[in-house]
Amino acid sequence: MRHLIPSYVRVPLIFFIIWGLIEFFVDSGNEPAFMNNPMIMLFLVLVLVILLAIEAIVAALENVMYQSLDETAKARFRATKNSPSKIGEWISTTYTKMLGSKPIEKEGEIVLDHDYDGIRELDNDLPPWWLYGFYASIVFAAVYLIRYHVFDGENQYEELETTLEIAKAELEEYKKTAKDLVDINSVAVLTDPADLANGRTIYEANCVACHMADGGGGIGPNLADEHWILGGGIKNIFNTISEGGRSGKGMIAWKSTLKPNEMAQVASYIMTFEGTTPAKPKEPEGDIWKE
Repeated sequence: MRHLIPSYVRVPLIFFIIWGLIEFFVDSGNEPAFMNNPMIMLFLVLVLVILLAIEAIVAALENVMYQSLDETAKARFRATKNSPSKIGEWISTTYTKMLGSKPIEKEGEIVLDHDYDGIRELDNDLPPWWLYGFYASIVFAAVYLIRYHVFDGENQYEELETTLEIAKAELEEYKKTAKDLVDINSVAVLTDPADLANGRTIYEANCVACHMADGGGGIGPNLADEHWILGGGIKNIFNTISEGGRSGKGMIAWKSTLKPNEMAQVASYIMTFEGTTPAKPKEPEGDIWKE
């Protein structure tokens, strides 16, 4: 069966069948599943590597088995068109060269005089793959030494500092557009009609009972005059809404009920009362606030 379907057809066929099954069972919308899930991409790469490795191993084994046959068996094998592929021959030859050991028929040339209970020791050279790797490590170590210890190349601490600076800058940029990250330090007066409309809705739902619809005050203080108990301005108003009024007799803290952006919208809406004349203004409380 293996020789009825060539490996260059068999491997892609199996791979795409597995990929198709994943796409069928995983709901990823209009995009391929591997684009939304890195684990699926990793799995597909692993499947491809395993398929290629299996083909290479089987081809090499076929070549080894073929070489062990006598001439008559080889001729019969070739007659059935089952002779090993060129890829298998190349893999087998490359493997033998990289192993670097003498074949069994030539072991007599490298036998040492050591004999331990009939066990003879062979003077084989180090495998070329190991030797080349060792030389490569020496070259790498020399380049690393010169680059980082002689010429003071950038080390991991400097890379960390650079990365942190970039992250801080990106965070500050993100805060400028991420409304729900606003706090007392970054809050600013909102002038967009949509923000003020939402601030009015929140005010009418939560603040009218104490401050009246026009901000004139009732149980709570007048919001339209220049006097403020805990300070005026967007930052002080935002902080008062968030943390609550005076201990024991002020309003509750709204930070557990309202989002930061909603508190900023309410605070901005309250500032629109400045300079207006409520129907029944409450007597001024607190100190005159100057921005």
